[in-house]
Amino acid sequence: MKKFRYILCISMLALAMSSCRKTLELAPEDYYGDGNFWKTEGQVTNFMVGLHNNFRNNQFMFFRLGEMRGGSLSNVDRTGASLNELTIINQAIQETSAGVGSWAGFYGPILQLNLFISKVTAIDFIPAAKKDFLLGQAYAMRSYYYFHLLRTYGGVPLVLEPEALKGNIDAVTLRKARSTEAEILASVKSDINKSLRLFGTSASSDKTQWNPKAALMLKGEVYLWSAKVYNTTADLTEAKTALNAVAGSSLLSNFANVFKTKDNSEIIFAIRYRDGEANMGTGYSFFLYDLFNFNSRHVKDSTTVSPTLIDPLNIGTSTAQPIQRYGYTFELFQSYSLSDTRRNATFYDYYRTSGTPPSVVVNIRNTALVKFIGIMNSANIRVFTDDWPIYREADRLLMLAEIVNAEGGDPTQYIKAIRDRAFGGAVNDPAPFVNGSKDANELAIFAERSKEFVYEGKRWYDLRRMKFGSEPLVFKSLNHPYGVLDKATQAHKILWPIEAAIWTNDPLVNQTPGYPTSKP
Repeated sequence: MKKFRYILCISMLALAMSSCRKTLELAPEDYYGDGNFWKTEGQVTNFMVGLHNNFRNNQFMFFRLGEMRGGSLSNVDRTGASLNELTIINQAIQETSAGVGSWAGFYGPILQLNLFISKVTAIDFIPAAKKDFLLGQAYAMRSYYYFHLLRTYGGVPLVLEPEALKGNIDAVTLRKARSTEAEILASVKSDINKSLRLFGTSASSDKTQWNPKAALMLKGEVYLWSAKVYNTTADLTEAKTALNAVAGSSLLSNFANVFKTKDNSEIIFAIRYRDGEANMGTGYSFFLYDLFNFNSRHVKDSTTVSPTLIDPLNIGTSTAQPIQRYGYTFELFQSYSLSDTRRNATFYDYYRTSGTPPSVVVNIRNTALVKFIGIMNSANIRVFTDDWPIYREADRLLMLAEIVNAEGGDPTQYIKAIRDRAFGGAVNDPAPFVNGSKDANELAIFAERSKEFVYEGKRWYDLRRMKFGSEPLVFKSLNHPYGVLDKATQAHKILWPIEAAIWTNDPLVNQTPGYPTSKP
């Protein structure tokens, strides 16, 4: 763990100085060492801004861990450009190619959160309600990071104190073995419950930072995971209670506007992007076409060979250079009904054809991801500034559907709300949901989540949590088409391996069970 990078607590103090809380601008204006920091309310609130900036910087990692292994990304190049991260997409992860390194980079933010919790708990110059709110944010954020680590690696080193603050800078005493999954889950639950107690009755309207409704959503997701992955059935009730307590959110009538309109009624918590401040950048631009390999080579109508397209999405002026390093499978695009409004709000489909009409041959079928394509700014430059949802109302409804189904109930009302929005009303739905067996309902819920949450970092976790019978959907099965792992030979791969550098730096840490290791 590279000795937990104990100097991060000092570097974060410099990062925390900010002139503008709302825009997350973090240009340092002065240097503050630990001796003269934590003295004013402004320093504390700006440190929290810095923590949220770190959170935003991890957006693509949240996506990577939550979706790349979910079977919806293609491993076939369709544009003449090499694809990125095929090790992850192809489930080829092992100790020598772990897919991600250094525990996904989450211990840096966790150590900063530990420092914040320790320092703010001890101060008395901030009004009690504001202090509790700030600590509520910190505990919720730490819970979220560890929840990702739990779902990725299982047991991980559990670090809840800022050891460097206490003067412990010895690499040997900083070593820490992996805790069990049960211990990490207990810590995640403890943090989110403490967060909710600290938030109390606060009604924050800021959807770009951790807030009470976001914490309730996290609790619902954590307890749903606990109930279905660890068979703690009683946690279904806790999950449902938390999700039902999220009041005031509602689905937008237009799916595309969920991502185009900031702070809308559907959003519960989102990572904020804004022109001149921050945008999604290369991570998102790698899901688009590059002009050199696209222009004049593709058509929109697969039954024709002309007219060929010239940058129909107007991305040639974007701040990040578009090129398709990642692509969703065309089968995912085809799984949408033609009248499903999510289809064209998520993907732009295009084709490379040859021949002479009516004998046209389709050589390449491809899509660009347009769900977060952003805006043309005042300088006529494409900027990828759509906010990235962590939690929204559609997620709440479909988690409630999953809970009701697990309890043996009828999830129709929740699924119907999602489909009614997708098709512009029940009268237009070509295949309305009909309550069936628990397994049939589970597959229907998963299908809706697959279409609803593209590029929102959820599909891999859904595969691990959701089940057909007693088996997680992540395993290949004759009962459904969604599995990505062979249970007989790849069951250990539901968790990710760690690279050798981790246990080299910390001999107390062992490889994830099931993976061959060179550790003596």
